[in-house]
Amino acid sequence: MAFTHRPDAPELPDFSMLKRLARDQLIYLLEQLPGKKDLFIEADLMSPLDRIANVSILKQHEVDKLYKVENKPVLSSNEQLCFLVRPRIKNMRYIANLVNTDKLAGRTRKYKVIFSPQKFYACEMVLEEEGIYGDVSCDEWAFSLLPLDVDLLSMELPEFFRDYFLEGDQRWINTVAQALHLLSTLYGSFPNCYGIGRCAKMSHELWRKLEEEEDGETKGRRPEIGHVFLLDRDVDFVTALCSQVVYEGLVDDTFRIKCGSVDFGPEVTSSDRSLKVLLNAEDKVFNEIRNEHFSNVFGFLSQKARNLQAQYDRRRGMDIKQMKNFVSQELKGRLIPKDYRSLKTQYLQSYGPEHLLTFSNLRRAGLLTEQAPGDTLTAVESKVSKLVTDKAAGRITDAFSSLAKRSNFRAISKKLNLIPRVDGEYDLKVPRDMAYVFSGAYVPLSCRIIEQVLERRSWQGLDEVVRLLNCSEFAFTDMTKEDKASSESLRLILVVFLGGCTFSELSALRFLGREKGYRFIFLTTAVTNSARLMEAMSEVKV
Repeated sequence: MAFTHRPDAPELPDFSMLKRLARDQLIYLLEQLPGKKDLFIEADLMSPLDRIANVSILKQHEVDKLYKVENKPVLSSNEQLCFLVRPRIKNMRYIANLVNTDKLAGRTRKYKVIFSPQKFYACEMVLEEEGIYGDVSCDEWAFSLLPLDVDLLSMELPEFFRDYFLEGDQRWINTVAQALHLLSTLYGSFPNCYGIGRCAKMSHELWRKLEEEEDGETKGRRPEIGHVFLLDRDVDFVTALCSQVVYEGLVDDTFRIKCGSVDFGPEVTSSDRSLKVLLNAEDKVFNEIRNEHFSNVFGFLSQKARNLQAQYDRRRGMDIKQMKNFVSQELKGRLIPKDYRSLKTQYLQSYGPEHLLTFSNLRRAGLLTEQAPGDTLTAVESKVSKLVTDKAAGRITDAFSSLAKRSNFRAISKKLNLIPRVDGEYDLKVPRDMAYVFSGAYVPLSCRIIEQVLERRSWQGLDEVVRLLNCSEFAFTDMTKEDKASSESLRLILVVFLGGCTFSELSALRFLGREKGYRFIFLTTAVTNSARLMEAMSEVKV
């Protein structure tokens, strides 16, 4: 039932090397502050850090106590304080307040700030403005590639989407370029590179500059990965906003998979304790069902139940029922001007005028559009709009209708056959194409683009699609000689999602790889879904 990679599929690179490199660098930085020290960790870094270096490893290198960076009085009595933080202004204010409080009390301590994945000039400026720049030492922990699974690397930068695609902040471009440079240094240069989107093009150009500056590092090394494809999230918003119905996507939409693991609360465990479960290929049962349409999972799990502990079986059964109920609640509809104004007024009156900025953000990103007089939905649009959901903001978003206007989605879907013509019922047990990840109704645009470019080894013949995507200036192909590339490496493809990817897209591309004899590796700035995408648009943080 479950599909895995083909027996003749190429072997994946060993990404455990990335973990070892990150751990060794962190240990080196901690040892720059010899002796016992307390470590303050930003909340966003706690889960990634746990995947790299657990508490026992930190203790071995003289970390005494661990604290979370939060807006509370600091109780540490240690004479050495180390801060592991993201390069954010609020973190600099937090550190400055702590150091200045010590100064007022006449207390002298050593302070070290470790920025991850890099430090920004703006942060150093804040430290200087606060009068503590000379009191702290600053370092970088270039940790930007976390292996979440055998084929999935994450930069764990959920803020990338908002920073770049909403605010136009390009500061993370260098981080992406450095990550790609590290991969090419460790696993050989990539003979073929494709991309679409402004961010993809800038990342590629900066990465190539880094390659030219340090050309000697990868020269002569046989490539392990034959192709790399960079894709901007705003090329395809529709897919990211669809209800996920493959098992792993469903778990993410319902329980939120964070850094490769999920926390099941008491309502699931039927006890007063929560249960944290790591979800990856090492879990054999999970690996067999992760890419399956949820309707196929019931029978599989009941068949497996005889071999599983009763408690485990009951928990799984309950999860699926809850998730099935969730998926059945799909949103429909397109907002006519009268309804749009009414909804906006009621929403602002109920939740506050500060959400005016949220509405503005949604319009700027093309995710909220008022229907123009005379506009009607075609049959194709109606079919796809049923897939679009936004549990974070209710009915205020109809991503499909806005993209139909701004991104010519109707014409694109026809050109790329995104809405399959099916005679009779779509067989979800034996999928015929990538549309199975959305119950046979829609092939993810992002995945179809990747499929078409790989078939052609270029954008040739896709000029009209690129024009309709408003990316004529930002679609590129960069091919070098394939003399050193083995036939096996040319079937390995690294897909880089800038702004986040969904588990549905991962499942679709894994399916494509099995059908075509490819093996896909994924690098994403973060894993996303419809709720996370909408939260990034919101100006009101819960």
